[in-house]
Amino acid sequence: MTDLVIRKLPWTFDDTVPFQWQPANPMFGIFGNLFTFFAVPFEQYIINALRDAKDRVTDPKVAEEMEAFVRQEGQHSWAHRKHMNTLIKQYPGLKETQREVTDLFDSLLASRSTEFHVSYVANIEATFTPLFKVFLDHRDSIFGGGDPRIASLILWHFVEEIEHRSSGLIICDHLTRHRWSRSRYTFATAKHVMSVVEAIAHGFDRHVPATDRGGLSAHRTMTSGVVVTELKRRLRLRFVGPSRKVLPPSMFHDVPSRELVAMILRLIMSQAPYHNPADQPLPQWAAVWMAEYERGVDMTTFFDAPAKAAAPPDRD
Repeated sequence: MTDLVIRKLPWTFDDTVPFQWQPANPMFGIFGNLFTFFAVPFEQYIINALRDAKDRVTDPKVAEEMEAFVRQEGQHSWAHRKHMNTLIKQYPGLKETQREVTDLFDSLLASRSTEFHVSYVANIEATFTPLFKVFLDHRDSIFGGGDPRIASLILWHFVEEIEHRSSGLIICDHLTRHRWSRSRYTFATAKHVMSVVEAIAHGFDRHVPATDRGGLSAHRTMTSGVVVTELKRRLRLRFVGPSRKVLPPSMFHDVPSRELVAMILRLIMSQAPYHNPADQPLPQWAAVWMAEYERGVDMTTFFDAPAKAAAPPDRD
């Protein structure tokens, strides 16, 4: 029997939600909005692909896992759609970006096999545990100072991705011929993901004024900018010293380099044929979030208390 919990939280957003909702870490503010525009069509792609594959599932336990997984992803899509619609209302041109990204996923669904779809889902889901562990372990420097409504939305989504970290692999293993099936689609998955990221980022740059983006280019920030900015600032600090200019923080400015290296290695290994998300180190705060939810705390605003509630994160 699956242990996934379907949490229906009363998310509400209005026109007071700014596009640059995280002025203390503006690169992550852009990332959070991109995550919303990616999540809505991606979650719908998961639901549609697994619905089409449902009749091929012969193991009742896998069928139950699939059902719970789809229901959780449905909640994510519904919640992020509320955030996305709020941004579209403020910047109507983003409707075009939404359609473009939806078309990218619809075309993928129509043109590829079930084996590809379940591998695509498993490949992306496998990256979430190492990536979101860093975000949750360092939530103060990444989320702190941001709009608590959007921060809480993303924290909830990250925690539930950690919770169902093995679901995609369970389904993929059941519906594909062997472990190598998933890995052979790694590059095709990455290529499609990057096409979606670029479409969203270009849309932000086209339809949202630079001042509302915090002066950042969404495309540069969300592609090469993430890596280049981190490397330049870390190398400069190590070999030259602090810059005299006052620069906005990089997204992972408070994350030790060794943790970023460990994250990158785990992201690479997540695509290996015998990788198992169940064996990965987890962020301790995910358990704190779940415990607070069970206590009846309003998780739509559970943002400014996390550091006080959580135990110190694991160190790699």
